[in-house]
Amino acid sequence: MPRLALYALVVCALAVAAAVVSFVQGSFLGIVWVLLAGLSSNMAWYYIRRAKAGA
Repeated sequence: MPRLALYALVVCALAVAAAVVSFVQGSFLGIVWVLLAGLSSNMAWYYIRRAKAGA
């Protein structure tokens, strides 16, 4: 797995955890974390597909 894809997956997992904590505390700032998780997930899939196409 490419290093950038791994970093993107770590960011995605941390953003999901932050969103859960934010929503449990009653803050709607969790919406921003959900959007960040979606963005980083798409970045991870992009880097994985790009690495497979190049190999």
